[in-house]
Amino acid sequence: MTTTDLKIDITESAQDYLRELLDKQSVEGIGVRLFVTQPGTPHAETCLAYCKPGEHKETDLKIELEKFDVWIEAESEEYLEEAIVDYATDRMGGQLTIKAPNAKTPKIGEDSSLDAKINYYLTTEINPGLASHGGMVQLVEIDEGVAILQFGGGCQGCGMVDVTLKDGVEKTLKERIPELVGVRDVTDHSNRDNAFYK
Repeated sequence: MTTTDLKIDITESAQDYLRELLDKQSVEGIGVRLFVTQPGTPHAETCLAYCKPGEHKETDLKIELEKFDVWIEAESEEYLEEAIVDYATDRMGGQLTIKAPNAKTPKIGEDSSLDAKINYYLTTEINPGLASHGGMVQLVEIDEGVAILQFGGGCQGCGMVDVTLKDGVEKTLKERIPELVGVRDVTDHSNRDNAFYK
């Protein structure tokens, strides 16, 4: 039974492996806790830790498996959607793997907030393109439907930033997010030290 509709697949082999590890702890009722550090960023890491009775947070979501309980950090829930915890044996023994495709950027839907949608497309579509020039852009805030953006790296002080902003960033975001009114750049472009085009 699960107390959440979060889609996480903890394979049978992973459950067996984790149960063996939990048994070695000799603690009645011990389970595991799943969470993401720095969720929604390129530095996101998915983590699995022992969780003794009473160690979980009140806000954690509980998944009751046949062999043990799994506690999901509430703040990490959207980032763990569609995660797969698996254990595969190989010649060297075996390895537990956690694949969380939404850890760096949560999956978005119709009911997602405007900032979640903007961050999703900045991370998945816009920044990978800007990275080829050593640049990036991030959302600072939203002001009456206008995304306030700040460029960094090779985009800061770049002579082509206006073209990038209007023909690249704004065009892409408005195509993907119809409710977005526009974008505004608040970057200090007087610093041209790392600019791609000077």
